[in-house]
Amino acid sequence: MTIPTFTLRQMVEAGVHFGHHARRWNPQMAPYIYGKKDNVHIIDLQKTYPMLYNALNAAREVVAQGGKVLFVATKRQAQDIVKENAERCGQYYVNYRWLGGMLTNWKTVYKSITRLNKLNDMEAKNAYEGYTKKEVMNLKREREKLAITLDGIREMGGQPDLLFVIDTPKESLAVKEAKKLGIPVIGIIDTNANPNEVDYPVPGNDDAIRAIQFYCELVSGAILDGMQAEIAAKGLDVEEAVADEAPKKRAPRKAKTAKTEEATAE
Repeated sequence: MTIPTFTLRQMVEAGVHFGHHARRWNPQMAPYIYGKKDNVHIIDLQKTYPMLYNALNAAREVVAQGGKVLFVATKRQAQDIVKENAERCGQYYVNYRWLGGMLTNWKTVYKSITRLNKLNDMEAKNAYEGYTKKEVMNLKREREKLAITLDGIREMGGQPDLLFVIDTPKESLAVKEAKKLGIPVIGIIDTNANPNEVDYPVPGNDDAIRAIQFYCELVSGAILDGMQAEIAAKGLDVEEAVADEAPKKRAPRKAKTAKTEEATAE
């Protein structure tokens, strides 16, 4: 497996070049704007192309060194795409709402994750004996509320080593927290954004579903390549690594064994 490649044609087909209405632009984006069409800014893909490659290499290197990547995109059209691609490469995501202090106040966030894990365990075991119907209903509501915000980082175990952000103005709180902690950020920056606020700016459309899918697939592919590089550095190949992990996941009951085999096959 190698770091994913792409072409200018694919970028055009995904609509990466379409910016915002000209009146919404940020002057800091001037070097990356090719021109205007129907009063909509057109992003210069000749500039985006090498910057996107640079971002992909950054994601790959972080993971190759054992680091963790957090995908951040809470706008509606990006939520499912971000979740799918983060899970595809075994990384983490925030796709509903960024809680203030999610990075800078990790101890408090971890307490909420611990609470969510406890409620998940109660739900799985149906351990509601001794609770009234109203109390059970409140516990289930609490679990759902915590899950929608924290499910994507439940297994993260600490602060990430890199953020991948779609729409940096919308996710400005996440970007600020990462900057405060010295965590590098890959940011998809549309014509209304400030490219100087992130470490690896990628000028591009941050609204179109096809464009968001395009970025996320490339980043997840680069991360998978980084994971393979990390495994290779330890003297294993991917198949050996999966084989080593399989016995740990194997359960005595046939149903669970089958499920494990299906997951390994995937």
